[in-house]
Amino acid sequence: MAAPHDAEIRKDVQTYYGQVLKKSADLQTNACVTTARPVPKHIREALQNVHEEVALRYYGCGLVIPEHLENCWILDLGSGGGRDCYVLSQLVGEKGHVTGIDMTKGQVEVAEKYLDYHMEKYGFQASNVTFIHGYIEKLGEAGIKNESYDIVVSNCVINLVPDKQQVLQEAYRVLKHGGELYFSDVYTSLELPEEIRTHKVLWGECLGGALYWKELAILAQKIGFCPPRLVTANLITIQNKELERVIGDCRFVSATFRLFKCSKTGPTKRCQVIYNGGITGHEKELMFDANFTFKEGEIVEVDEETAAILKNSRFAQDFLIRPIGEKLPISGGCSALELKFSKIQKPFDIITDPFKLAEESDSMKSRCVPDAAGGCCGTKKSC
Repeated sequence: MAAPHDAEIRKDVQTYYGQVLKKSADLQTNACVTTARPVPKHIREALQNVHEEVALRYYGCGLVIPEHLENCWILDLGSGGGRDCYVLSQLVGEKGHVTGIDMTKGQVEVAEKYLDYHMEKYGFQASNVTFIHGYIEKLGEAGIKNESYDIVVSNCVINLVPDKQQVLQEAYRVLKHGGELYFSDVYTSLELPEEIRTHKVLWGECLGGALYWKELAILAQKIGFCPPRLVTANLITIQNKELERVIGDCRFVSATFRLFKCSKTGPTKRCQVIYNGGITGHEKELMFDANFTFKEGEIVEVDEETAAILKNSRFAQDFLIRPIGEKLPISGGCSALELKFSKIQKPFDIITDPFKLAEESDSMKSRCVPDAAGGCCGTKKSC
């Protein structure tokens, strides 16, 4: 049997999300309800402002709220009931804008129903959110122009589209130079057999159309993005015996990646960078991805790609960047050379495999011992 035609897949997905699923509790796997790390306070507060019906219609597999969002224009691919759009709309502020596009009319109607509610909740003079009924691989048909957005986000939706290269190509087209695609999705440990690729429930559960994780880097390079940067990853479990039988030895992971649209004219050698601090919610520490965490005022040695991204993206004003060998000014009158051995972080083992990261995260969780406050590892948050 051949893989189902794209139009048939679209119809099945629309039925699954428009009629079968009414709330996240109806899902048969944890693919669409996983979280990989604690949610920052300012995002938790924004989530609490989202209307209950919108929150119940959430089927994402990660947190697609990147940093430094003030005044940004953001496009959400597969916006569903609008939860992420409404959270983002608070964080970009009245001068920013969020557009959500989804192919399921019923989901768009739910999202549009609460435009006025959220505008009033946030105290805005006018709504800064727009919802469009359309296809994420056909953004041009929806009227979305070239280089019109600072950030594109997507939450567990690209796997539902058969032509993933076209989705990424369209995201690249509508991003401004220096912009990024920040997205969570489901990936597989191997090429999927036909039985999984043609299973309607597994498609709806975000597994049947999942991409083999190594293919993402190949697609990104072909389109023109910088190499994918892994942020978080979480192993997916199946709560259905019949689905477990179909899946067999194949493993799935939900992972968040960032893909930057940067020019090739950035730094051509390794650099030392200092985070200036001050980004909302990340004033003292910025966890950029699984490999780089930047603390305010500390020197971090980065590779050429990372330096180019920081220099050519919206983060440019948040970092001081110098080629290795040049002095970096440090607060308190110290020079970079004086702090070289005590402050420089060097990433010796870059993690790109989401399964490796998820397994390491699970291992860390298993070693946690709850403290008297109910947390672990010396914090009040779970690891």
